[in-house]
Amino acid sequence: MKILLSDLLEIIRLFNVILLIMGSNLGTIAVIGNDAAKHGKAKKICEYVFESLQRAGEEHGFNCIDITGDSYNSSLHNARIHANDYDYVVVIGGDGMVSLGVNAVAGTNKPLGIVAVGSGNDFARDLRLPIDRVDTAIAGIVGALVRGTYVDLDAGCAIVQPCEGYENSELFDEKDQQIHRYFAGILACGLDAVVNNHANNSKIANGSLRYLAAVLSEVRRLQPYGYHVRAELHDGSIFEEDVITPLLSIANSRHVGGGIELCSYAKLDDGMLDMVWVHHMPSFRELTRAISNVYNGKLLETSLFRWQRVRNVEITQAEEGAEIPVLMADGEIVGNVPAKVSVHGNLLRILVPPAVAHYTNLRVNNN
Repeated sequence: MKILLSDLLEIIRLFNVILLIMGSNLGTIAVIGNDAAKHGKAKKICEYVFESLQRAGEEHGFNCIDITGDSYNSSLHNARIHANDYDYVVVIGGDGMVSLGVNAVAGTNKPLGIVAVGSGNDFARDLRLPIDRVDTAIAGIVGALVRGTYVDLDAGCAIVQPCEGYENSELFDEKDQQIHRYFAGILACGLDAVVNNHANNSKIANGSLRYLAAVLSEVRRLQPYGYHVRAELHDGSIFEEDVITPLLSIANSRHVGGGIELCSYAKLDDGMLDMVWVHHMPSFRELTRAISNVYNGKLLETSLFRWQRVRNVEITQAEEGAEIPVLMADGEIVGNVPAKVSVHGNLLRILVPPAVAHYTNLRVNNN
């Protein structure tokens, strides 16, 4: 029995129609952008992403709504009050937008998609998602929706004192008068926070160069901050002491500052956080060696750094040492000490292309 080419094409067409009908209930994506980023250039990118997702939705059977506000706080507010109107969130930008998405969906089982076009993109880098490749990112998100591929990851949670002017934040809890912020990447508590803040106010266009320039500028003004740290370690034992150091970080992921691999051992799905700190005030030679290793994953191999895997950490101001700077996480201001930091396993569901999901599953099984 011969099958004509026209018959074969008709079978393919009918098969595609069936697939479309079957996939016509994929749900609704809430898109959040940051129109003010990249000195206003991000608005065109956000519009392009939204229109591209709309066209893909017409083909594959999902809807799109734009819930972008005029600030981080208003966008997060929109995400919360419209929570019943969408099934997925897609953020467009860098780690700050990932932070917004994380605090919108944490604990809801609603998957988060990321179009990484920011200055740092460190969380996307950890997940091997496309960076500054908009069409590839969109195709990956659509593929994840159609194929139902995602990864469940941990998130850190920092409960801190609000900075002045942050009492009206969506993350401010009226009951305990504190900020409750989830973070996907790294909670910066010392030099890394100062560098992050410096980079956020820099006019250098390239993200990695912006952070490197901030590092070179701020290391000349190193201060021995005074931390009193009480941490529950991975084995349940307690680590408690005063740590006088220029740098202390609590990491869920490996990268910070546009590709600096601060914590090579951090894993996004191990139910732990990694506490990294500089053991002592470094000499010029130690600083030079550390800076030469910021992008090759060998920072923790130097004698300058210490590392512990922890379940939770409490940080307060020690009697000795300089005043601890404002804490930052995922590129955003968090608040002031005292701080309570904990990990929440499998709190985040991230949309990833099938290839990334396959790689992640292989890595988990191998571990």
